[in-house]
Amino acid sequence: MSQPGPTTPPTAAERRAHLDLPYTAVHDHFIGGSWRATSSQRRNDVTDPATGEVWGSVPDGSAEDVDAAVASARESFDHGPWRRLPAAIRATHLLRIAEEVERRSIEIAATVSRENGTPIAESSGAAANAAGILRYFAGLATLLDDPDERAFPTDPTRSTLVHRDPIGVCALIAPWNFPINLMVIKLAPALLTGCSVVMKPASPTPLSFRYILDACRAAGVPEGVVNLVTGSGRLGDALVRHRDVDKVAFTGSTPVGRSIAAAAGELLRPVTLELGGKSSALVLPDADLDLMASRLIKSCLRNTGQTCYISTRILAPSHRYAEIVDMVAETVRSQPQGDPLNPETVFGPCATASQFNTVRGYAESGLAEGAIAITGGRPSTMSGALERGYFMEPTVFSEVTPEMRIAREEIFGPVLTVLRYDDLDNALEVANNTSFGLGGIVFGEDEEHAQQVARRMDTGSVGINFFASNHAAPFGGRHDSGLGTEYGPEGLAAYLSYQSVHRSATRR
Repeated sequence: MSQPGPTTPPTAAERRAHLDLPYTAVHDHFIGGSWRATSSQRRNDVTDPATGEVWGSVPDGSAEDVDAAVASARESFDHGPWRRLPAAIRATHLLRIAEEVERRSIEIAATVSRENGTPIAESSGAAANAAGILRYFAGLATLLDDPDERAFPTDPTRSTLVHRDPIGVCALIAPWNFPINLMVIKLAPALLTGCSVVMKPASPTPLSFRYILDACRAAGVPEGVVNLVTGSGRLGDALVRHRDVDKVAFTGSTPVGRSIAAAAGELLRPVTLELGGKSSALVLPDADLDLMASRLIKSCLRNTGQTCYISTRILAPSHRYAEIVDMVAETVRSQPQGDPLNPETVFGPCATASQFNTVRGYAESGLAEGAIAITGGRPSTMSGALERGYFMEPTVFSEVTPEMRIAREEIFGPVLTVLRYDDLDNALEVANNTSFGLGGIVFGEDEEHAQQVARRMDTGSVGINFFASNHAAPFGGRHDSGLGTEYGPEGLAAYLSYQSVHRSATRR
């Protein structure tokens, strides 16, 4: 009896046909608990970066759309039931949203991958991660309902009740690289505290978050509590500056963050900014390179290098420099690049044509300044349906010095740089000689020593032999990497306003 031959893997075109994601044109925003037609005649295309194909469009909203969304949130916050519910009841809604999001996990993953080219192996975890964030914040409900009573240090006859109030109407603006999770990390604490929100996703990724809005509606969130508008940066600016917005939370580039911070300062409006990074992986002399190789991609090139906190600068001791360069290059070279809808793909395309050109420009500048591309350094040659995609070869540069652009500026693409150091003080000087301060890693066999080194790195988060954020721990940047924190009880506090009621014993 003959054995069946090997099955031919589906092509990129066949995968897209199998997912049944036809051209999608939507004409509405989510305002007041339902999808409402836009007042704008302008449209923004949605492009699949793996094929260059336009496969959808959404409204490029107007000032009138922003006014309607903010008015809906304002009415909900001022007069609706949401903020007046016990926090425990709001938490049950968050748990229901989590369940509804998980029910939509397949659609979310496929849509994210078609919007921004995230490999499906990565985007398949988006719904579960979002649900985990919602459940974590639901678990913090006990922190909210009862005021804290605090004694006066010098007078036992007096005390203060400290009340926590929701901060108000929040503008939530998310980037294109992780469009679901980087919005939900703002939405979850805002909802738990009793705020109402207006959300704006990034222009390249406007469709995937519609599933989260559907989940909120299915979970019974009252009308007007959550609202969403789509559009360009002009729309985001109108939202940030709107007179009825009480707080802004933004994740994105440092230049845009500076603009938002300037507007917030002028308006005396609280703001949380999670911005760019240029983090370092400091390899100690005793580092286990096999362990490092097994964690390199997730920690240093996650999502085709389009992740804010990843450590794209590898600092290697001079006496081990050659073997570390070889290991890094071989690890990167061995990972497949291709169709992001293929579960085997590790490196997909750059998310947009603009980002592809930016990454290519950085690669060219590295070569011009004397760095050596051990692997990659050029646009990828793809075929078939992917021929017009925005693919850049995964790249490792050696002989990189700290003054080169590729060592100083955020590239946001599949590019690693490997720098030498002579001693630990020199390594820390290079690691800290940057305008950013978001992430970082210390690779070393002696974990106690590695932790001591981590404490000397001027950055918001550091991993020991790996990197991953923790929903229960604050995540935020220093210097040009942002203001404030997300995650943890600290992230919850960003959506609260405090009132102290001072009391004195009544004389008889």
